[in-house]
Amino acid sequence: MTVNLHTHTVRCGHAKGTDRDYIEQAIKGGLTHLGFADHMPFVFPDGHESNFRIPMAKAQDYMDSLRALREEYRDQITIHIGFEMEYYPLYFKEMIKIPQTLGAEFLLLSQHYVKNEYPNGSKYMGRPTDSDEELILYADALIAGMKTGVFSYAAHPDLIRYVGKNRALYEEQMRRICQTAKATDMPLELNLLGVRDKRHYPVRRFWEIAAEEDCETVLGCDAHQPEAVTDPSSAEVSLEWIRELGLNYNPTPRLIHPFTGRITQTE
Repeated sequence: MTVNLHTHTVRCGHAKGTDRDYIEQAIKGGLTHLGFADHMPFVFPDGHESNFRIPMAKAQDYMDSLRALREEYRDQITIHIGFEMEYYPLYFKEMIKIPQTLGAEFLLLSQHYVKNEYPNGSKYMGRPTDSDEELILYADALIAGMKTGVFSYAAHPDLIRYVGKNRALYEEQMRRICQTAKATDMPLELNLLGVRDKRHYPVRRFWEIAAEEDCETVLGCDAHQPEAVTDPSSAEVSLEWIRELGLNYNPTPRLIHPFTGRITQTE
């Protein structure tokens, strides 16, 4: 790997290390492009802030710190600054103003929750669910997010941990996701955190469907500590899947500016 666009910072409350630590590890590991995409800050109408996001009070520090480091290391690595963001239809118009105001350069689509997260949203989609309704809502949310055109790629699109008995429905909904990804030219991320931590994802059947639909596949380290910003062992496992399944792999994914549509190549 020479490109990783999925990197977090300590500000989200569940990551470790300094911004500089991540960048220096990326350089040491041979990356040419490093993208920071920490969980986007958002304040709900009643003042609630979810504890897995960057607090709004730290959002400007996130941008300022990374901009300064990007300039400092410009001769060694290219730094991109963005956010990881859910698509919530009720709040999308308000949510999208935040990265625009802060000057984010790209967004990753990650549907950790559906139905708006708070106060009456779903449980975390990585927890087991046997609900057919949640499965369909998850697919609907990802598909709607893809169609907005503001996201560069969909991170861990196979996050939902469906343990229900309707496997035909699971395959139908995952195929809907993959077909929309293909139709909207939206790459899908094979997530190395899932490989690294032996989580329930990546889900092999999802990626078999992605291969059948010829979806563009990218790798993302989803780094929450500096040593994970380059992850050759997990990358090799993922590349073996890519070879076995015949996935349409792009090692240098492009970035789409969410507000101008400008495309940045990472080659």
